[in-house]
Amino acid sequence: MCKKEISVRGSEADAETRCRHYHSERDRIAIKFYCCGEYYSCHSCHEELADHEAEVWPAGKFDENAVLCGACRNELTVHDYLSCHSICPSCSAQFNPGCSLHKHLYFEVH
Repeated sequence: MCKKEISVRGSEADAETRCRHYHSERDRIAIKFYCCGEYYSCHSCHEELADHEAEVWPAGKFDENAVLCGACRNELTVHDYLSCHSICPSCSAQFNPGCSLHKHLYFEVH
């Protein structure tokens, strides 16, 4: 499968979007930040590299692509990502289930 060419910004980011902050085998997603439309490996990378404050995805925009699988480069909507049970629906790569602890940093959740 040919990987899409989508740029991901990150501190020491590898080919599957892992960065120096999150680099386990299953840390293979990037988030498109709502504020700038740029993919970053994680919230800490955005904080270090962007020249602005992060904004979370509003609940009314959860049908837009906002998450990138680092394994196959498939883009997921926020809804798809939040309901995928930490497995890419396109290639079945496992995502880190611990990322759900940080979803409030990326998405408007209650």
